[in-house]
Amino acid sequence: MFQRSSLRALKALNSAGFLKTHAQQRSFSSLPKLIQQLRKSTGAPMMECKKALGEVDNDYEKATEWLRKNGQSKAASKVAGREASEGMVGIAFSSNEASIVRVSSETDFASRSSDFTKLVGVVADGALVNDSVDGIFDVKINDEKTIKDVFDDAILSIRENLQIASAEKIVASSPNSILAGYVHGKVSKEDEAGTSAAIVELVNNDSKLSDYEIIEIGKKLAMHIVAAKPTYLDPEDVPCDIVEKEKQLLLEQMDDSGKPANILERIVTGRMRKYYEGVCLTEQDHMLEEGNPKVSKFLGDHGLKLEAFKSNYIQ
Repeated sequence: MFQRSSLRALKALNSAGFLKTHAQQRSFSSLPKLIQQLRKSTGAPMMECKKALGEVDNDYEKATEWLRKNGQSKAASKVAGREASEGMVGIAFSSNEASIVRVSSETDFASRSSDFTKLVGVVADGALVNDSVDGIFDVKINDEKTIKDVFDDAILSIRENLQIASAEKIVASSPNSILAGYVHGKVSKEDEAGTSAAIVELVNNDSKLSDYEIIEIGKKLAMHIVAAKPTYLDPEDVPCDIVEKEKQLLLEQMDDSGKPANILERIVTGRMRKYYEGVCLTEQDHMLEEGNPKVSKFLGDHGLKLEAFKSNYIQ
């Protein structure tokens, strides 16, 4: 079952018109009013709403269900295969987990809609339960709906090819872990969805700072990650084949230098340090801390260790 932010997710979905129950049935005095309300609640085109009501003798609840069954498959078949290169990145947190997801859309206009950003939030919450792209769809929002149902409703409403492009999470590795994150380019203050985001896990080794202060440090580090876009946590995290390829490239660049092998080795070592500063988070100068100290030194001076990070961007 859905274990994180259930109430918030349900409220968001209700406001977006994605959840309807029998208790929400309404009576309307005329067909135009029924069509108007059905269109508002489902996002389906006017003629489809009219057709749905005609199929079920103007019964609002049955028309809503008819649209879900018939309109979703029709909408999905129309948009399937179309390029979805826009979208939003979202994050979510539980007591000991943090997730980051990227949901793709066809256009920037659609990705900035309220319906879409709420959908990203629901997917991020689902990733706390199951962070495989396929598995998220099976996560239950309530006894009646899964995230797959919500996703199909969003496609019906937005009329674009929507996809869960990626989903990851960090599970706290220690009782002393603090999870934090940052979202850049948010459309609204209410939704944790934007054009890029990062999440981090900091471990309190012997820090005198409060949890709140550590979270603030984590947020600043996540902001740095979004700006600097590191690929690896630290030099030990870089795969051996990548390291060797980089060293070989540097040696080839100095083939005609005539320098002794021991000198070349020193030069390569120095240049590899520069390479690590470009791709490894711990080796970078912290953009958001005073004096721009190296990330690893700044955290160490505050009794903290960077255990993990994950980031994502809309290209």
